[in-house]
Amino acid sequence: MYFPNFNQLSSPRVITVTGNGEIAAQPSYVQFQVEVSTEGKDLSEVQQENANIMNQVIQSILAQGIPREDIQTAAYNIVPNYDYVEGKQLFRGYEVTNAITVKVREIDKVGTIIDHAVQNGANRISSVQFKLEDADPYYQQALRIALQNAQTKAKTIADKMKLPLQPQPIEIVEESNAAPILFKSVTMAEQSYSTPIEQGQITISAAVRVKFQY
Repeated sequence: MYFPNFNQLSSPRVITVTGNGEIAAQPSYVQFQVEVSTEGKDLSEVQQENANIMNQVIQSILAQGIPREDIQTAAYNIVPNYDYVEGKQLFRGYEVTNAITVKVREIDKVGTIIDHAVQNGANRISSVQFKLEDADPYYQQALRIALQNAQTKAKTIADKMKLPLQPQPIEIVEESNAAPILFKSVTMAEQSYSTPIEQGQITISAAVRVKFQY
């Protein structure tokens, strides 16, 4: 008669840990959105006014040495507006919004560029993002740190519990990673002094889930 080896049939004993790694880097460029919004009852007049102001804004940005290829249209919207008086809907006029995205590689110029855009008619500055041209080398460093972190955690657990940990992992899963972006909101100001923009640092993160057998 055959007697099964229950030790062979049992599942392997596993320690699962999550390793995390971070690397700080200086941003290589800034990207932000500039909007011009105009209102009125005659749509063609509102559109023309909007176009004139946006052209002024773009010229002010180009004058700061920003290449035209780093200025792109992000959105163009026409919205009818209504007032509600005593339950009645009254047409107030059209609102036309034109938004462009500006990429600035000389980060110390961002405040001045924003000020010139506002002085030339921009209504809103939004989505100020500090980015890296190539984040992959930094991510690879963060990934190595995450793997070391996972190994250290597993060893600590095994030492504490007096478990015979196998040094080589049996499974490594890279966790999903969001693109590194440092976002800052900027209050649009009409003062003559330069809007302060502090770049800070971008943190690139990596995470792995690792299984060790013991």
